[in-house]
Amino acid sequence: MEVLARVVRGQSNRQIAAELSITPRTVGSHVEHIYTKIGVSTRGAAAMFAMRHGLVEPAADE
Repeated sequence: MEVLARVVRGQSNRQIAAELSITPRTVGSHVEHIYTKIGVSTRGAAAMFAMRHGLVEPAADE
Protein backbone atom coordinates (compact mmCIF):
# COMPACT_ATOMS: atom_id res chain seq x y z
CA MET A 1 0.00 0.00 0.00
CA GLU A 2 2.87 2.38 0.77
CA VAL A 3 4.35 1.93 -2.69
CA LEU A 4 0.98 2.14 -4.45
CA ALA A 5 0.06 5.32 -2.61
CA ARG A 6 3.30 6.95 -3.74
CA VAL A 7 2.87 5.72 -7.32
CA VAL A 8 -0.59 7.31 -7.35
CA ARG A 9 0.96 10.60 -6.21
CA GLY A 10 3.30 10.48 -9.20
CA GLN A 11 6.56 9.82 -7.38
CA SER A 12 9.41 8.14 -9.25
CA ASN A 13 10.87 4.84 -8.11
CA ARG A 14 13.92 6.73 -6.88
CA GLN A 15 11.79 9.11 -4.79
CA ILE A 16 9.76 6.24 -3.35
CA ALA A 17 12.94 4.33 -2.52
CA ALA A 18 14.41 7.31 -0.68
CA GLU A 19 11.27 7.80 1.41
CA LEU A 20 10.94 4.12 2.31
CA SER A 21 14.68 3.46 2.76
CA ILE A 22 14.76 0.71 0.13
CA THR A 23 16.49 0.47 -3.25
CA PRO A 24 14.88 1.73 -6.46
CA ARG A 25 15.15 -1.81 -7.81
CA THR A 26 13.11 -3.11 -4.88
CA VAL A 27 10.51 -0.45 -5.57
CA GLY A 28 10.42 -1.56 -9.21
CA SER A 29 9.80 -5.14 -8.12
CA HIS A 30 6.96 -4.02 -5.86
CA VAL A 31 5.44 -1.93 -8.65
CA GLU A 32 5.59 -4.84 -11.10
CA HIS A 33 3.98 -7.14 -8.54
CA ILE A 34 1.21 -4.59 -7.92
CA TYR A 35 0.56 -4.23 -11.66
CA THR A 36 0.30 -8.00 -12.07
CA LYS A 37 -1.98 -8.37 -9.08
CA ILE A 38 -4.44 -5.67 -10.19
CA GLY A 39 -4.19 -6.43 -13.91
CA VAL A 40 -2.77 -3.15 -15.22
CA SER A 41 0.36 -2.14 -17.09
CA THR A 42 0.77 1.60 -16.43
CA ARG A 43 1.04 3.94 -13.46
CA GLY A 44 -2.04 5.81 -14.63
CA ALA A 45 -4.10 2.63 -14.72
CA ALA A 46 -2.81 1.65 -11.28
CA ALA A 47 -3.81 5.07 -9.95
CA MET A 48 -7.31 4.75 -11.40
CA PHE A 49 -7.67 1.26 -9.90
CA ALA A 50 -6.53 2.49 -6.49
CA MET A 51 -8.89 5.46 -6.48
CA ARG A 52 -11.89 3.47 -7.78
CA HIS A 53 -11.40 0.86 -5.08
CA GLY A 54 -10.82 3.32 -2.26
CA LEU A 55 -7.25 2.21 -1.67
CA VAL A 56 -5.92 5.76 -1.63
CA GLU A 57 -7.49 9.13 -1.12
CA PRO A 58 -7.15 11.94 -3.63
CA ALA A 59 -4.35 14.33 -2.72
CA ALA A 60 -5.50 17.46 -0.93
CA ASP A 61 -4.50 20.77 -2.46
CA GLU A 62 -1.51 22.17 -0.62
